[in-house]
Formats: sequence, C-alpha cells, structure tokens
Amino acid sequence: MGLTSGSLLCVTAAVAVACVGLTLWLWPRFAGRGPRALLGRLGTIVATQLTIVAALGLAVNANFQFYTSWHELLGLYDDAPGAVGKWGDGGTAGPVGDPSKGLVQPSGPEGLDRVHGLPKGPPELAGRVEAVRIVGKRTRVVDTAYVSLPPQYFQPQYARQRFPVVVALSGYPGGTFLLAQHLRIPQTAAGLIRSGRMQPTVIVMLRPTIAPPRDTQCVDVPGGPQAETFFTRDVPDALKAHYRVGHDPGGWGVLGYSSGGSCALQLALRHPRTYTAAAALSPEFRVANDPTTGNLFGDGKDRIRRRQEHDLMWRLRHLPVPRVNVLVGTSRSGEKNYPAAASFLDAIRPPMKAEAIVLDHGSHNFATWRRELPAALRWMSRSLTFPEDVVGTS
Repeated sequence: MGLTSGSLLCVTAAVAVACVGLTLWLWPRFAGRGPRALLGRLGTIVATQLTIVAALGLAVNANFQFYTSWHELLGLYDDAPGAVGKWGDGGTAGPVGDPSKGLVQPSGPEGLDRVHGLPKGPPELAGRVEAVRIVGKRTRVVDTAYVSLPPQYFQPQYARQRFPVVVALSGYPGGTFLLAQHLRIPQTAAGLIRSGRMQPTVIVMLRPTIAPPRDTQCVDVPGGPQAETFFTRDVPDALKAHYRVGHDPGGWGVLGYSSGGSCALQLALRHPRTYTAAAALSPEFRVANDPTTGNLFGDGKDRIRRRQEHDLMWRLRHLPVPRVNVLVGTSRSGEKNYPAAASFLDAIRPPMKAEAIVLDHGSHNFATWRRELPAALRWMSRSLTFPEDVVGTS
C-alpha cells in the first residue's frame, strides 16, 4: 500500500483502535508484580502508543504530502533520475526521464484529485488544472507539477497569444499538493482572473526538492543534484516546448513560500534572463548547510565563493544589481525573518525594484501565506508582460 493511500491509513487506524481495546481488556491480567506482568503492561503501552502515533503521522502526511512514497520517507535515494522506473502503456511511452519522449509527460493524479475547490466546467469557461511530469533535458531530473491554465488559454480569440508564466514553489519538505490544497494558488488565481484583477496567466506548481528527501535549496550541488539548472533552464525549456507560453523573460516570474520563497529570490537574482519577477513569502536571504541539505557547496577551492554568491545580502553589496522586480512578504510580529527582510529591502538599489507585504502579525504558516497570496498574485500580474503574439516568434 502506498504511503499516502487511504487504505493504509484506515488499516493503521483500525489497528490502533484494536490495540486500545486490547489494552483495556488485558490490563487486569497484568496487575501482578512479576516480570510477566511488568512486560505485559510495558508491551501493551508501547504497542498502543506506536499504533496511535503511526495513524496520526499517516493522517498528517496524507493531508500535507510531506512524503509521497516510502522511498522518500526512508531516504533510500538521493538523485531523482536514478530512482525513477518506467511508465506508459506497454512501454510505448518509454522511461520517465528520457527527454526524447517529451519534456512534459503525462502523469497520474499525483493528489490533484483530492484538492478541494478547483474550478469546474468547460475549460474555455473555467480553465483547467492538470498534473504532469516535467523532464529535465540537461539534468534528467523528473519533477511532478500541477499546471493551471486560465480559461483564455482555450478561447479562440487568444489562440494567437502566448501567456505569462508564474512558477510557484512550495517549501521544504512540502510538495505540489500543498500549493493547491493549502495555499490555494489555482483557486485564488481563478477568482482574480475572473474578476479582472489578474491577467490570464499559466501557473506551474512545483516542489523545489528535486532529490527527496534532501533539501537542495535550488542549488547546483557539486557532484550532486543540479536543482538550479533544472529550474532556470530545464523547466522553462520544457514549458515553452509544450505550452503556449511567453518566450521573453519579461513574461516569466517565480513565487514561493518559506524555502520556496528563498528559491524564488535566488533564481531571479542569479538568473534575471530567465525570471524578471520574484515574489517570496517568508523567505530566508541566504543558503546555508544544515542536516537536511548536506554539503551544498562542495569541498573545492571555490566553495567559499559559491556560498557567498548564494547570500543575497552579499550579492547586493558586491555584485552588479540585476534588473528584476521582487516582492517580499513578512510580518512585524510572529515572523522571525522580519529584521532580515527589512535589511534586504533597504539594500536594494536601481535598476532592481522592490515592494513588500508587511502584516502586523502573522506566523510561519499557511494562514499567513493565504492572506498574502492575492496581493502577491496581483503584483506578479502587474510585473509580467502580456500578451505576446505567437506569429513571427520562435
């Protein structure tokens, strides 16, 4: 049974209830003072506690999709392409991870069927959200994505237009399910587009953890996962080849929360020819090694330089400022990143531009990010160019 399957959760919950019942029934039999009674009481307590904790853990993981498979939970692989099997009807589709079979490939629901509140109806009226797998042409990384296509994408009057793109990144160790179910990106964007407060935009929801369970922080790790290359070269190439989206950097933005917000800033500042706008909700402003990341910068002579270049404050002080727009979401009370956010915003100078969403109070959670999301999407809409005519463009 899959780690997030409902049947596994039901079986585990049933076992937990049975253990509670057995504990109540057997407890009088273990009322003595001998070793048998002592071990009996200890065994029933341990079994009951373990099954209850397991059931609660499975329920939380199924809801938040921290880990989507046993391999991710147990950490049995580090490099995503090496752990991917074959898919397709009778093998005709070829192995996932093979760019020759398409850079955007069909996928199962990947949890999308459990997301509440997605727009329903004909795509030309309600739009469509689809689950796909994006294959890295250079990295061979395979990452699941939800792609939200606005109603205009399917309407005849827009058939000659390319649409702006927002790449939305979850935090660690979250996934695409959290972006749709708990942050409610496609639902929020649909309402804004319907009311005319956001231009029609293709939104691609991804997790930044391309080699689970390792937190790669959108960094090209020496000798390891090439996350930065995947998000700045492979993902744009795949989307441009499959969808009717803009080819000019002015039509591309990246948005994220928590470590996904940190990635958004890193990607835009380091690659302004790919992303010209970044919206970061509760981000950090530098990349550092920790137990979840491992050694991100390698052991070579250039490790110090690599670490410095992933420190955004260091970049603003020592490197040319890119021509990008950034938005930072934070809270004066409840968010520990407020002083760092203020310092980052104060350090920005032309041609870079910055704005902020500053709440009086907001913790590091989805309730806060949902409050910030509508303003962030409207800001992103103002920052990206639209439309781009497909005629005469490559």
